[in-house]
Amino acid sequence: MPSSSFRPVSLRDAYARRPHLVRVGFATLVLLCLVGGYLVFSGDDRTTPGGPVSLATGVPTGVYHRYGELLRPRLSADLNVRVTVNTSGGSVENLRRVVEGTDTFGISTSDAVADLPPGDRDQLRAVARLYDDYVQLVVPAGSPIQKITDLRGRRVVVGLPGSGVELITRRLLSEVGMSDLEHTIVPVRIGIGEAGRRLRDGTVDAFFWSGGLPTGAVSDLAEHWSVRLVQLGDLAGKLRDRYGPVYREAVVPADAYPGGTETPTIAVPNLLVTRASQDPALIRRVTETVMENRQVIGREVHAAQLVDPRTAIFTDPLPLHTGAERWYRSVKP
Repeated sequence: MPSSSFRPVSLRDAYARRPHLVRVGFATLVLLCLVGGYLVFSGDDRTTPGGPVSLATGVPTGVYHRYGELLRPRLSADLNVRVTVNTSGGSVENLRRVVEGTDTFGISTSDAVADLPPGDRDQLRAVARLYDDYVQLVVPAGSPIQKITDLRGRRVVVGLPGSGVELITRRLLSEVGMSDLEHTIVPVRIGIGEAGRRLRDGTVDAFFWSGGLPTGAVSDLAEHWSVRLVQLGDLAGKLRDRYGPVYREAVVPADAYPGGTETPTIAVPNLLVTRASQDPALIRRVTETVMENRQVIGREVHAAQLVDPRTAIFTDPLPLHTGAERWYRSVKP
């Protein structure tokens, strides 16, 4: 009986004998490669993105920084990378740090985003709309200051340079004919923590603040000393007409601070911002972590309870990052 032996067949011979089968096999191989590539590069982005990751927040006693500190260990665990939270002067500085690549993410008010030069703004994308900041003008309870124009000639904390507080303060004072800060008030440029101490010892007469409710530094002040918020709500429409829908009229509820009363004011949304060039897989995972931890973080930062996937996609004046879009689409009912 003749012995059998394996004789390899060349692709040319195979094609000559069974051209149809070779074409089908080749097409199948190409399809498998395409599908495999799609799963690797665009599937559910479950691969661990590279690190490290950093988040620019704000002053240590503000809501931005507290929110960032509570988010940090959750991001670190979910991404399996080192995550750092960096203090800053606030929104304007945070945006600069993200544009320059100093930080991966930053929290900023939407009015500060809208105020960026177009070239800088085009480099940024939003991960989520977080919660609203409430503009607060704080004075001693017995102060004669009843309206914003009563600040004329007084020592007023206008926020740190590079902060969203400074931006909104300048705009508010400009609306009432006090645009030249150096000649209409005595501007004091310090953070919220020192502002409370200075108000209490009488070396300033009032301070502006823009932050989530309640802001810890204002709560601590109100618990030990009687303060009052000055209404600013009548200026919301003027700001909206001049600067667009980043501003809306809002009310600080009476229970926001000890001894408080319901006070009309202005609110502006906060955005979590990153660069447009960031890896979509990273941004998708970060979006997931932010949204899935909103209730846990909200137990300690009340404003975080207001983070909601249904409203988080409304990030005007920035478009959503493609990675964030992927996550929101994945959970859309």
